[in-house]
Amino acid sequence: MTQRVDILTLFPDMIRQAVAHSILARAQSAEHLEIQVHDLRDWAIGKHRQADDTPFGGGAGMVMIPAPIFAAIDELKADAPEVPVVLMAPDGETFTQAIATEFALLPRYILLCGHYEGIDERVREGRVTRTLSIGDYVLTGGELPALVVLDAVTRLLPGVLGNVESAGEESFSGAEGEQLLEYPHYTRPAVFQGMAVPEVLLSGHHANIAKWRRQQALIRTRERRPDMWEKLIPLSKADQKLVDAYDRYSHDASVATGEGEEKSVASSDISSEEQTKTEP
Repeated sequence: MTQRVDILTLFPDMIRQAVAHSILARAQSAEHLEIQVHDLRDWAIGKHRQADDTPFGGGAGMVMIPAPIFAAIDELKADAPEVPVVLMAPDGETFTQAIATEFALLPRYILLCGHYEGIDERVREGRVTRTLSIGDYVLTGGELPALVVLDAVTRLLPGVLGNVESAGEESFSGAEGEQLLEYPHYTRPAVFQGMAVPEVLLSGHHANIAKWRRQQALIRTRERRPDMWEKLIPLSKADQKLVDAYDRYSHDASVATGEGEEKSVASSDISSEEQTKTEP
């Protein structure tokens, strides 16, 4: 299946340049993804192709007028009225990995990029089916948020990533209440500026490596994202055993080095559940 994404924007070059590189470009070349970028001014009326105007009631800034947006959406949906129209706006539902997974199952969707002070509210009432935000802050326009959504969704499409396991092991993957941050990664050289790669990763013992990675994901989530950690409680017996082993080893290392001294934690015998502590 080739997923089609239509992007409506006043600044099409911002989108076109970004989607011409990296995974988005490869996904298009492999026909996993079709991106159609549309300039909203193509549906504007008049010599100057006006797409914005001053707000009723006064105030600073300009507001995107409804007519071009209605016309553009109606034309794009003429042969597919069920296609969802997603507005990128700071007051929308927070975009998550779960939503990205949901969107990856869609054959087609439309991303509408707001700009200036926003769009005429009648566009939301009459044409928008969902509003998304990428965080609690305000950007100049919806182009960058649209690219964030597009990138997150595209990498979940079947065949896009070279390794089919990649998406499943990343941060925030999994069902609600099962999500973890990703474990640490290392590559060559094995020792860099005195910092060594954990021994278990050099062992070739795949079962022990899997345990270590699971443990590190659990600890990293506990330390960096307490909100996600709370949803994991109670842990499975296997996960609790990994966490307890980490805490015991961390405590023993702290006692051995003395409080206030820098720790030097080496790999331990994972088969006996005493795994390496790696500072995230």
